Amino acid sequence: MADEPLIHARGLVKRFPARGRRGTEFTAVDGIDVDVYPGESFGFLGPNGAGKSSTMRMIGCVSPPSGGTLRILGMDPLRDGPRIRARLGVCPQQDSLDPELTVAENLTVYAGYFGIPRSVAKARAAELLEFVQLSERATDQVEPLSGGMKRRLTIARALVNEPDLVLLDEPTTGLDPQARHLVWERLFRLKQRGVTLVLTTHYMDEAEQLCDRLVVMDGGRIVAEGSPRSLIAEHSTREVLELRFANDSLDALAGKLAGIGERIEVLPDRILVYTDDGDDAAGEVHRRALAPTSVLVRRSTLEDVFLKLTGRTLVD
Repeated sequence: MADEPLIHARGLVKRFPARGRRGTEFTAVDGIDVDVYPGESFGFLGPNGAGKSSTMRMIGCVSPPSGGTLRILGMDPLRDGPRIRARLGVCPQQDSLDPELTVAENLTVYAGYFGIPRSVAKARAAELLEFVQLSERATDQVEPLSGGMKRRLTIARALVNEPDLVLLDEPTTGLDPQARHLVWERLFRLKQRGVTLVLTTHYMDEAEQLCDRLVVMDGGRIVAEGSPRSLIAEHSTREVLELRFANDSLDALAGKLAGIGERIEVLPDRILVYTDDGDDAAGEVHRRALAPTSVLVRRSTLEDVFLKLTGRTLVD
């Protein structure tokens, strides 16, 4: 990676004014520090309301910072917003495709906003549609496309100006598992090409699949930073034993599991036992004459990191 970050933020703040006479000012982003380097795939992971989208809007130069320092591509968003936006590719949380245009026209018309000659735009559109596996739908209208196809087309549109930096806000929200995996595969190929990606997500598996490095956000602040593997190694155990019981009194049952593993978390529908050896922990559960209706041993994930750091799950 190059020495100079494409995104540099120090003490970055975003506040929204109070609503009504008795309302209070709301701080969506509360003094975060972030650096993103060329060729990196960087993620903002957290639940809805964590401040991810507000951060992305500041990076995308569509929402001014309320405080702190922010530099994008070495420029000041307040002074150089148009120059920065010309070098960004943006895939917003909600698809904003034009239903009056064909699939290919959604790319060529959008290219016109960047001053790209029509002949170049047509060639680039054909190349991008092949990349996102939509070549056969080039002359179709947008409306009949599936949600996954629309998402891939939105990603293709974000690449039409050959950006230095691609911003993806919740790129697979609302998609079925098959469509999500196809979008992931396309984004992974972008990563392999050396495209710098910045994405927000509340899907732990998405962050683990796509991100070289990420920050975990909660309440507008960064609570952890690192690679997915390093965060899991630092904040969780190698394995997790998930136990479900027919008995509704999970808190009482948790007391009977004391001493098994490094820590225990009680969720509304199950108990999590954090341990380096899930099979051994499961054996100890049975030796204590406890009778769970379901036993699952799995590896630790970023969800477990978030649960330890905040006391709640990513989907809360």
